[in-house]
Amino acid sequence: MDILHDLESRGLIQQTTDEAGLSNHLAENQVTLYCGFDPTADSLHIGHLLPITILKRFQQAGHRPIALIGGGTGMIGDPSGRSSERSLNEESVVHGFTDSIRNQLAGLLNFDEGENAAVARNNHDWLSKITIIDFLRDAGKHFTVNYMLAKDAVASRIEHGISYTEFSYMLLQSYDFMKLHEEENCTLQIGGSDQWGNITAGMEFIRRTQGDEEIKVFGLTVPLITKADGTKFGKTAGGAVWLDAKKTSPYEFYQFWYNTDDRDVIKFLNYFTFLNQDEIAELQKAVEENPGAREAQKRLAEEMTKMVHGEAALNQAIKISAALFSGDVKELTKDEIEQGFKDVPTYELEKQDVNLVDLLVDAKISSSKRQAREDINSGAIYINGERNQDVQHIVTVDDRLEDTFTVIRRGRRKYFLVYFK
Repeated sequence: MDILHDLESRGLIQQTTDEAGLSNHLAENQVTLYCGFDPTADSLHIGHLLPITILKRFQQAGHRPIALIGGGTGMIGDPSGRSSERSLNEESVVHGFTDSIRNQLAGLLNFDEGENAAVARNNHDWLSKITIIDFLRDAGKHFTVNYMLAKDAVASRIEHGISYTEFSYMLLQSYDFMKLHEEENCTLQIGGSDQWGNITAGMEFIRRTQGDEEIKVFGLTVPLITKADGTKFGKTAGGAVWLDAKKTSPYEFYQFWYNTDDRDVIKFLNYFTFLNQDEIAELQKAVEENPGAREAQKRLAEEMTKMVHGEAALNQAIKISAALFSGDVKELTKDEIEQGFKDVPTYELEKQDVNLVDLLVDAKISSSKRQAREDINSGAIYINGERNQDVQHIVTVDDRLEDTFTVIRRGRRKYFLVYFK
């Protein structure tokens, strides 16, 4: 199956500028393509994974991907898909974000040597060298205001207002495509469907600057991801799901995918994983016949965690998940405890022996000493996964995991973490 047919079978093509022409172009050439990533934070998030996997699919098909980091455009702000202006970051901050994102992309794309090794470029390298006069003469003269106003990214902002700064973003992105076409023979730009106007503007700019209406440059967009329950993809109660393990732990990342709705899981397997259609069909059958087993969700979580964080982090996430499900947490390391119990109520105290009843009250696990004794007597209290029915129990160093944590469970699933400083 060729790359376009594979993308289409997975539901990954929203728009193409010339599908037949692009198909022939890909069949006859090793194509260089690019996608841009503006450094608006010090990490990419899972919303970036779809275009990254598209670059990986093209690379596996023998083509050459460029990850363009917007060290220049990131200082301006893309109006696409937004109802208000972005806050502008200082140049030093954007440069720091750029370095972080470049390192993340290197772990997701194959930058090793080879004829189709991925390339990372930074548009600050050329945009920072253009004078305002050169930019207006060489880029601005090729675009009418009417043409720009007709693009969705601009038109959707007219009612509430758009600054000239963000209005100019389209010209900067067009300049990027032209520059990569000149320097890297890049003939294809990909992006989310909200980038369609910017992509087609870049194609037009290349044709006008080169004076050749027949020049072969193309655009392809992928669909914006929607969830069946109407909530925004990539958001949780704790905020965005980041690719940086320090911002979203591998366990949290694994759990995000594992908790995918049955109505979305097959779509996400098609979108994000490299499983073939036969494997996905088998998983779809499993969802239909035994949804409670969550076999498809488990495979999705495994594939995505391994892709972003590696095999060791995946195994750690599975270990934490199994320990929390069984309640047997004694074998978890300090790091695994911190990941698995990041969002549970935590009580801190100095390292000392403490009466269990007093601890339950002080940590607000039980509402009173009377309730604490009832909870213990009824078998509702577990210390590090083991039921404790001794109202005289003293929590000592023997109850501290890694000499730091005691995990207390009340009832079936209500966890609390006691942190001994």
